[in-house]
Amino acid sequence: MVSRTPFYLLITTLILAGLALIMHRHQVYGVPLLPESSAQVWEIEARIEFEASGDPVRVSMAAPDTQHGFTLINETTSSPGYGVAFVDDQEQGRRVEWTRRSADGRQILYYKTQMLVDAKAAVTETAPIAISGRLMFDESQQKAAYALLDSAREQSADARTLTREVIKQFNNAENQNAALLLNYFKREQLITSLLAMEQVPARIVYGLTLEDGRRRQTGSQMIHVWDGSEWLLFDAATGAEGQPENVLIWNETGASMLDVMGGQNSAITFSYIAQDITPQQATDQKVEADNLLNFSIHSLPVEEQAMFKTIMLVPIGALVVVFLRILVGLKTSGTFMPVLIAMSFVQTQLLTGVLGFLLIVGVGLIFRSYLSRLNLLLVSRISAVIIMVIMIISGFTVIAYKMGIVEGLTITFFPMIILSWTIERMSILWEEEGAKEVMIQGGGSLLTAILVYLAMTNDIVRHLTFNFIGVQFLILALILVLGNYTGYRLSELRRFKPLVDD
Repeated sequence: MVSRTPFYLLITTLILAGLALIMHRHQVYGVPLLPESSAQVWEIEARIEFEASGDPVRVSMAAPDTQHGFTLINETTSSPGYGVAFVDDQEQGRRVEWTRRSADGRQILYYKTQMLVDAKAAVTETAPIAISGRLMFDESQQKAAYALLDSAREQSADARTLTREVIKQFNNAENQNAALLLNYFKREQLITSLLAMEQVPARIVYGLTLEDGRRRQTGSQMIHVWDGSEWLLFDAATGAEGQPENVLIWNETGASMLDVMGGQNSAITFSYIAQDITPQQATDQKVEADNLLNFSIHSLPVEEQAMFKTIMLVPIGALVVVFLRILVGLKTSGTFMPVLIAMSFVQTQLLTGVLGFLLIVGVGLIFRSYLSRLNLLLVSRISAVIIMVIMIISGFTVIAYKMGIVEGLTITFFPMIILSWTIERMSILWEEEGAKEVMIQGGGSLLTAILVYLAMTNDIVRHLTFNFIGVQFLILALILVLGNYTGYRLSELRRFKPLVDD
């Protein structure tokens, strides 16, 4: 008989190692055990791409600063072969400049900043030096501009209300003067130009809507208006006033976001990830956030961190599947197919994901029943099913778009290969065991996927799995323990109930 001592030692080692890593992370680096007991730091990474032409290169990018709701606590760059300088200009504001004597081909530069969510951020309002931003209008355009201003002026009392009324003019689809100007200029340029004609300082700024785990995002242009004592923020599209809690202003001075000399086809995208530090750290060490940049996932670029934030949830899904199959006795179509489906639900949201899953599998089974009559080889049959799944997803996406159901567009996140194998397995099961067994395993798979989704989207679970690598050791130990269980499953209690009664 094989000794179980090594197994028990392994389990004990995994548990102790996991708990030690969790406590070390909590005590030394101050990472809170619960997401509620922490202050939030947004780590934002700007990724600049362009094609260098072989000439000297100079790249200048606007850099964020402490502002209402956010305190700048750290910033770094990653640009091998480039010289880097942080420039603070009175007119252009804070900028990062990369320079190189010669570069050729595709270039990628990174800038990373950490912004602490801080309701008491120390911000000094700086009055504008001069009023700028007026556009050059021809005669007809100038008449239309003055007509818009006259209408807005009559319904306003100060800079704030004037801005609101000007934006309303451009939102009026029946306003011919606004339509004329929008044919030649961008909305944001027109708003700032009309305000400048009324001697109201205004500038176009770049706002980032922060959302945890998002990658390759772009910002939106917003309007900053000086009312004589402070800068007011307006949404150029809706006219809404005020800075939302999750919006960060990247270039408060209104200067250009990115200037590239010696290159072409330049683009800038942003990746965001939220991290947690203790309130004590947030208060005492606003300028020292390097604690989080230790030898861990947090030291990776933000885009990769966002990817790992999802990957680290997979063991949670595996634990749920192991529990349901070994202890509960729930039947599923495939071992870990529900985990992949649940990850799709995270992208599509639960209701949309469930409906999409049922539609795709249901229609796929109908097509698969026809293929079974053709007596195709397995490889050809699976390939045909994959093509059908792609066509089904494409068709449902187009139909959802035409019907105005935006949520239906997210159905493309479903793993097509896994769905194809699911349809194949269920079709064979239907032929061999009947429709009842298909419903049992299909329903079990869907129920498991829903439970895995609920576990993956729990805030505490997401916080623990990403910030504490020791949690993975604990999950592994628990899965190994469950793997040695050979007793009755919960679903078998009803089956053996008569024996218990006797």
